[in-house]
Amino acid sequence: MALTPLHDRVLVRRTEGDEKTAGGLIIPDSAKEKPAEGEIVSCGEGARKDNGELIPMAVKAGDRVLFGKWSGTEVSVDGEDLLMMKESDILGLLS
Repeated sequence: MALTPLHDRVLVRRTEGDEKTAGGLIIPDSAKEKPAEGEIVSCGEGARKDNGELIPMAVKAGDRVLFGKWSGTEVSVDGEDLLMMKESDILGLLS
């Protein structure tokens, strides 16, 4: 990977949303919303307190996460569209 997040930032790959509704209707690409869940590709080392002490990250590469609809900044790395966001933008872990 050519991009490593710094501090308390994470790089997230969006997971694809459902192609069909619960009733079986197929959703066209133009009507799909961008999914608000993804997999963490890489993480920074963590934030620092005022005294310089490191606050470790609560997430790690490979975790599936849920994030806000408008969270992060879209970046393109090696031809793949990813999201760069702060750890605080992550709402929770998916199991």
